[in-house]
Amino acid sequence: MKKTAFIIAAFVMLGAAGSSLQAQERGRDIKNKVEQYATIELKCDIEKLEPYEKELLSIFIDISREMDEIFWEQSFGLKNRAKVYKLDNPAIRRFADIQYGAWDRLDGEKPFVPGFGDKPKGANFYPADMTNEEFEKIKDPAKTSPYTILKRNEQGDIEVIPYSKAYRRQLERVDMLLDKAINICRDESMRKYLEMRRKALMSDDYLESDMIWMDMKDSRLDFVFGPIENYEDALYGYKTAFEAFVLVKDEEWSDQLKRFTQMLPELQKSLPCDPEYKKEVPGTESDLNVYDVVYYAGDCNAGSKTIAINLPNDERVQLKKGTRRLQLKNAMEAKFNTILLPIAKITISPEQIENVKFDAFFSNVCYHEVAHGLGIKNVVGKSTTVREALKEQYSAWEEAKADICGLYIVKTLVERGEIKNISVEDAYVTFLAGLLRSVRFGVSEAHGVANMMCFNFLQKEGAFSLDEKGYYAVHPDKMSKALEKWAALVIKTEGDGDYSAAKNYATKNGVVRSELAGILKRIEKERIPIDICFEQGHKVLGLGSKSRSDAKSVSLPSKIEPSRQLKLNAR
Repeated sequence: MKKTAFIIAAFVMLGAAGSSLQAQERGRDIKNKVEQYATIELKCDIEKLEPYEKELLSIFIDISREMDEIFWEQSFGLKNRAKVYKLDNPAIRRFADIQYGAWDRLDGEKPFVPGFGDKPKGANFYPADMTNEEFEKIKDPAKTSPYTILKRNEQGDIEVIPYSKAYRRQLERVDMLLDKAINICRDESMRKYLEMRRKALMSDDYLESDMIWMDMKDSRLDFVFGPIENYEDALYGYKTAFEAFVLVKDEEWSDQLKRFTQMLPELQKSLPCDPEYKKEVPGTESDLNVYDVVYYAGDCNAGSKTIAINLPNDERVQLKKGTRRLQLKNAMEAKFNTILLPIAKITISPEQIENVKFDAFFSNVCYHEVAHGLGIKNVVGKSTTVREALKEQYSAWEEAKADICGLYIVKTLVERGEIKNISVEDAYVTFLAGLLRSVRFGVSEAHGVANMMCFNFLQKEGAFSLDEKGYYAVHPDKMSKALEKWAALVIKTEGDGDYSAAKNYATKNGVVRSELAGILKRIEKERIPIDICFEQGHKVLGLGSKSRSDAKSVSLPSKIEPSRQLKLNAR
């Protein structure tokens, strides 16, 4: 008996030791993941601003914190967040802050927090146990609204709840802050926008505030906030997530881009597709401006960080007024310098590395956003939008359209002499380097699928090839033909509104194939940051400390040292 007891005890001790080693290994892995995000201090020269504008910045940051809290509820749940914050491992706490939950957004949504399984496709927008049959039986038409959530009541029935009710606590605080902002704002267009956005948050009707925001083009500050993108809803693609950007305009760079707005109808006509897919005329009230971003919150701050904005998403606004394209120049520069250029140096042919330029990257990103407003918004011959027809596939195809049509626009403008600081080859090579940067995000969301569909199509058409030394070389003539062919296919897919065809193509081609997987492993070995994260807020901007605004989600735990740090200052 004693021998048996000894053997059992030995196995228990070995098991405990094994578990301890596994925990240590997991801890090191998460620490490495944290260090894959280069830490950026978001700064801007705010001395040029009026005192009331500085006060507005401070209020906007406070409002952004409320948007952030709502997104936590939508993506993960505030109770779950509290559980994670109680964990002893500072790396897990920090990585959960970056990912807004227990799943790695840039690694196929794999869980990394003990006790959490697969991420619900519908996040917290729907009951996790809801079936498709249950959803279809719900008679309330608001079930598909971008501004409602679905919850089970005590009887087990599913109720449809508007955002204004579901997030009442945070929105009431926002309402008080907006009242203060409106009272001190001297810019008439911004004040009107804030007033209508205030009403929208309480009524769940955002159309009028979106229309008014389209006219707010001359303010030195901009504030994008509310429920906007639908990427977090991977179940149906209906629900919008809360987020916020606080922005300061770069007036010098903005002035250089103004003339392109009036060219949108002409650019639409020039698209390389059949005439029936470009009959719609985009609005010319769109604007193209450059900003320094000084605060991210919510959806836009989760995982990979947005470097350009193209809004509103409402097709009614787009057809009447177009969209506003806001280029986030300081965030763009950070990603180019810390990520894209180092990747290019180990993946792009040495003969073409000089073609990888920030100005080309800026143009490609800029016209990616322009291209969102081109193409077709309504299915040909039907009274339904492309978004409705393609359902959850829409986001991937829309991003694919913006990628390739944006490159087509850059090519066209360079050839016409409108863009003078880069060549067509610069645009092509930098675009490929940009794809290699982006595909590291994986294919768990729309942008990743779009990147891989584009990469695989262009490679198949011979637009670029991998040489014997493991470098990619772009073939400009073949690239020109391939991009037109891909653009035509993407626009047709949207215009046809064929859900099955769109899904089948994306499933087959929106994947990382073996050759590229090998390249990605090479990039990983070089420990190049996968993305950026921020130190931001009142203190960073020199606006003074605010208790609610400088929360833990924007500061690194003391035991985790970032591998790289970059301070950004506006021009």
